[in-house]
Amino acid sequence: MSKKIQAIRGMNDLLPADSKIWNFLDSTINNLLLSYGYNYCRTPNVESTETFSRAIGEVTDIVEKEMYTWKDNNGDSLTLRPEGTAGVVRMMIEHNLPREGIQKVFYNGPMFRHERPQKGRYRQFHQVGAEVFGASDAKIDAELISITDSLWKSLKINAQLEINSLGSSESRKSYRKILTNYFNENKNKLDDDSLRRLSSNPLRILDSKNKDLESLISKAPKMIDYLDDESLNHFNALKKHLECLDIPYTVNSNLVRGLDYYNKTVFEWVSNELGSQGTICGGGRYDGLVEKMGGNPTPAIGFAMGLERIALLIQDKSNELITDRPHLYFVSVGENAHFESMKTSRKILQNIPNITITNDISIGTLKSQMKKANKSGADFALILGEEELSKNVISFKPLKGQGVQQSIELEGIIQHLQEIL
Repeated sequence: MSKKIQAIRGMNDLLPADSKIWNFLDSTINNLLLSYGYNYCRTPNVESTETFSRAIGEVTDIVEKEMYTWKDNNGDSLTLRPEGTAGVVRMMIEHNLPREGIQKVFYNGPMFRHERPQKGRYRQFHQVGAEVFGASDAKIDAELISITDSLWKSLKINAQLEINSLGSSESRKSYRKILTNYFNENKNKLDDDSLRRLSSNPLRILDSKNKDLESLISKAPKMIDYLDDESLNHFNALKKHLECLDIPYTVNSNLVRGLDYYNKTVFEWVSNELGSQGTICGGGRYDGLVEKMGGNPTPAIGFAMGLERIALLIQDKSNELITDRPHLYFVSVGENAHFESMKTSRKILQNIPNITITNDISIGTLKSQMKKANKSGADFALILGEEELSKNVISFKPLKGQGVQQSIELEGIIQHLQEIL
């Protein structure tokens, strides 16, 4: 016997039994974003490596350690996308979309990072992201946060909002010097990773997960104290919007996010129900990224959320959140009944699309088909045999104690289903 082939570590199958939660999440999030006027877009899983190295920043864990990169037959360097924003920015520039006015888009798909797999974090994972191009006012920052707040409420997820401002590129340069001096004075307390970041991007030290550095980082100068006037006014306006929307928040002065392209507003939603992997959604402004990627100066902001983590959070309450589609099991006995069952199933679904019909394909006896109908979890059985056909009726049997079996005129089954479902 040949050796079984298994999935690559950290790249997991979605089994049919688990698909209900994912279908529910996809439809819930998509409908929410559509209701706020966001349009769906899709970018390739594979992009030029420069798309990510230029956008994300060379001195980031993603670019340095985690990207799946290779050279194709032409010698071009290609990369499986590790995040969604860079590809969307590339798309905006390539198709000149910002010239048509403010762009509000969202995407949903797989991302790839070579890191140690753990609960809620995998090498192939799935994100939903929303991006807005061409809007500079804090009102759009608040809208994106409001959308995510509405999502947590609908999913009954307890999450806390943390916000910060990284200021403008100019104010960040000034702050960077102050921060570098502080960490240089405490160089003997830094770990190897922080020492490396000290010369390349000292702000990333604030994002260190090393518990031994917590005290040192907590005493570091705060970016919020060195903001330029425009960034401070923008941040204050965001806070006013959040207060108007009754969205509680905490200002986390160490929140810098893991990517280099952010400026001004950054935010994260965190949940203590996932242990160390507490962030379930994060985002912020990247007003300079479109120009950096070769486009015209365009203000922009977005967020991304990991679906694996959200699926874990709602797993125990899925029965409470997800309403099952009405499910019919079609039993047919006899050649003519088999043909008619297919024809009738099609008519029903054309008129009542939001139901499930399992049409038995085993061609077994009435008893064996009914046994499978009862095991299927279906709400009702439709039974069609030679006797029913001769009378031009169909038997309608509740499978969960919702009443007694009855005969319905074959031509009237759609109306009957519309009345009871």
